[in-house]
Amino acid sequence: MFTGIIEEIGRITAVEPSGDGVRLTIHAPTVIEGVRHGDSIAVSGVCLTVVDWTDEAFTADVMKQTLDMSTLDGATPGRHVNVERALASGGRLGGHIVQGHIDGTGEILEVRPGDKWQVVRVGIAADIAPLVVDKGSITLDGTSLTISAVSAPGEASPWLEVSLIPETLRATTFGERRANDRLNLETDILARHIERLAAFAKTEGPTR
Repeated sequence: MFTGIIEEIGRITAVEPSGDGVRLTIHAPTVIEGVRHGDSIAVSGVCLTVVDWTDEAFTADVMKQTLDMSTLDGATPGRHVNVERALASGGRLGGHIVQGHIDGTGEILEVRPGDKWQVVRVGIAADIAPLVVDKGSITLDGTSLTISAVSAPGEASPWLEVSLIPETLRATTFGERRANDRLNLETDILARHIERLAAFAKTEGPTR
């Protein structure tokens, strides 16, 4: 489990084929502190398992299903990624509950700079739209953010907006993001549970 508070901007240094997936090596000296085999580290919102490490980098396997659903597909050396270690027991939950199990990707439609912040509009899939709400939480590339605007229900091309403060732009890869970039997206787990319960409520329950 994660919080969506990014600890470090890492850099992919190696991408090696591994069966139908890949093995990534990521330079991230801050999150290596105290790491052990099997630890979980979120890489731009994707929960990965550490299989090897050095003093400055760690290596993780990424299976095909994860590649198909995330922006790690086509990853190349030199790409910057947001990284966060799993939440330690007793630690502060500064963002919101993040699983590192992304729902898919979104595409940046527009970046609007302001005096003190930057507004980013992200296009999302139609099945994601019911799970996002104004002032609710969203995880984009592993970063816990508050939604500042959403498209109207039934809009043909749904979207959400987030407003980024200077610290977020500095501490994450959002400072490099531009229109047409893809982002990993994870909706709030509570919204997903409510959607599932509502779906069952519409069906006839089992006879007892």
